[in-house]
Amino acid sequence: MGVSAGRFIDFSVNINPLGTSPSAMDAIARLDPSSYPDPDSGEIREALARMTGVAPGQIVVGNGSTELIYLLAHTYLNKGDRAVILSPTFGEYEAACRLVVAQIEIIHSKEEDGFRWDAGGVGAACRRIHLLRPALTFLCNPNNPTGVYLERAAVAELAAAAGDGLLVLDEAYISFVESACPDSSGLLEMGNLVILRSLTKDHALAGLRLGYALCPPAVADALVMGQPSWSVNAAAQAAGLASLADRAHLSRGVACASEGKRYLDGALRALGLKVTPSAANFLLVEVGDGAEVRRRLLHRGFGVRDCASFGLPRHIRIGARAVPECQKLIAALKEVLGRAS
Repeated sequence: MGVSAGRFIDFSVNINPLGTSPSAMDAIARLDPSSYPDPDSGEIREALARMTGVAPGQIVVGNGSTELIYLLAHTYLNKGDRAVILSPTFGEYEAACRLVVAQIEIIHSKEEDGFRWDAGGVGAACRRIHLLRPALTFLCNPNNPTGVYLERAAVAELAAAAGDGLLVLDEAYISFVESACPDSSGLLEMGNLVILRSLTKDHALAGLRLGYALCPPAVADALVMGQPSWSVNAAAQAAGLASLADRAHLSRGVACASEGKRYLDGALRALGLKVTPSAANFLLVEVGDGAEVRRRLLHRGFGVRDCASFGLPRHIRIGARAVPECQKLIAALKEVLGRAS
């Protein structure tokens, strides 16, 4: 498109705007790639156990949280079993369920309800889940692409409604939630909750793929049984350990994303655009024709996410970056939309 890589600014991804921790980069540089990785990811599990208070035996480290989504579907769904997905959301839940020929039930949220699954809470969703009795229920919290965040009490309601099935709580963006509820790991005591988290977002390790699941002991054992050997490579383990230790870098990145999101929210509304309130590090914006706006921005050196794959063709998703970069995006968007501030 005639745009140099050095001039391109990517708002289509939702990662730490400061990039990967320098400590993680040093760890990768020191890596000996001739050695096999630890097949159990033992050091990372110990580090995560100290950080979360969850026993190492209840932590499963994966090749990104996406691998864990597919492992859950493979382990807990047979052909014809029901899986519930709270939508619009991350497409890999449905893809994983289709791969095992599960019966997929979608609980849609409505834009007029602020993309919440029940305007007054989660009561309607809970009632439907209770009736369907699914083997797996998937909830992204805060949700991608809407940024909607359910408090701990609502998550507990959904887990209770799932009964003997598992509620899979995907917290890939939880580090960016400024007013996060008390740590959801306490809900593991319910016995049917699996919490997924990703180091690819808050620690900017998307190219290495690294995520983890906090599970009841029996679920952790079942997932490990189905996981391929050496699933998590040595570079991911080394960078993950260094990233977890560099809390200062994470804090700076979260603060940078928060500042950028606040600027974007105000500037987009000043352009007369409808912005969905978001607890995550990205914003869902109604622009009329998401694909066309994305195309025009690409030619100006900016990447945003066209949300047609989420069933939202009128929307784009914008990941928060540093304010000076956000200002450049807004200037380009004014040109694309033909609007003055």
